[in-house]
This record gives sequence, C-alpha cells and structure tokens, in this order.
Amino acid sequence: MIAYVKGVLADIGQDSIIIDKSGIGVNINVPGSIITSLPDIGSEVKVYTYTYVREDAIALYGFMTRDDLDVFKLLINVNGIGTKSALGILSAITPNELRLAVASEDYKTISKAPGIGKKSAERIVLELRDKVNAVIEEEHFTDCSDTDTGRTDSVNSVISALVSLGFSCSEAAKAVKQVDNYEEMNDESLIKEALKHLS
Repeated sequence: MIAYVKGVLADIGQDSIIIDKSGIGVNINVPGSIITSLPDIGSEVKVYTYTYVREDAIALYGFMTRDDLDVFKLLINVNGIGTKSALGILSAITPNELRLAVASEDYKTISKAPGIGKKSAERIVLELRDKVNAVIEEEHFTDCSDTDTGRTDSVNSVISALVSLGFSCSEAAKAVKQVDNYEEMNDESLIKEALKHLS
C-alpha cells in the first residue's frame, strides 16, 4: 500500500491531480475541496494516499492531511458508501463538519454531498456515531477544561468533546451552560443539546 506520494505537481484536473515522481506521472483522485489549496503547478507536494484495488483497476485517492485520509477510510467502510461517494462527501463538507453532523445527527448537512440522500446519511450517522464519539473521548485538551474550577469532570469532558469538533473553549462552555439542567445530564445527551445551541 502506498502511504503517500511526494513529488512535483504536474497537472490539476477537476477531481484529480498528477504528481511527477522521478519522471513517472502518478494520477491521484482527490476531493474537489483541496483543489483550491494546492500550490502552483511545478511546486513540490506531499499527498497522503489510499490505494483502491479491484480486479479491473487500481486507483489512488489522495488527501492533504492524514485526518482527511482517516475520515475517508471511515466513510468507505460504511455499508453502501463507495470511494466515489466518500470523495463526494469530503468535497462538500470538511472532516470536522462531518464529525459534528454525525454527533448531532444532522442528516441535512451530510446530504449536501452529491448522491447522498437521507437514507444514506442516516446510515452514515448510525455506523459512524460510536466511532466518532470514541475519537472525541480519546482527544486531550489541556487548558480548556481547567478554565472554570466550579465545573464537574463530566461537564469538562463534554466541553473538550465539543472543542474536538472545532469549537473554541468559550463557545463550547457557553453552549453547555445554555442547556437546561446541564449538570444532571449524561455526556451524550449534553453533547447533543449543546450542539443545538452551536448550530
């Protein structure tokens, strides 16, 4: 498996790029969202890749960050979501927006991607919810949870989870405090309610 390709950017297409690696042009399928972030043709680039192998074809899918690649791998493991659909989702929304949509069961945001209807969005949320929550719980945020000594460990954990979705500490803390009886709720319910105030 090819972990990444580093070389000279030779060409930029609508949904693919070509990287010149030692005189060999490597064609890599990419989400449309990264096209605008690419350097000029002739510049050196490093693209993290996923190698897709079928009986009749071998294709590379490329991303500018490992995070994008990891989310792509999660998506293609969802029943009914292939490489084309996963690439379309990451062309329409960022990985953090996807995590937020999954955590808050926001099917509408996921359905922005071409070819993704409500049923597919519901399947993505159903199959990725636990994985997204596990990733959130494993993240560590230093100063964020310590800014208010009066908060419980559970509330601090929820605030850290919201920060992992891309919100600032102050935004997360404010959203949590806007939830009625927030100190009595379990973490999962509190995250969902706080997200309503952040969306």
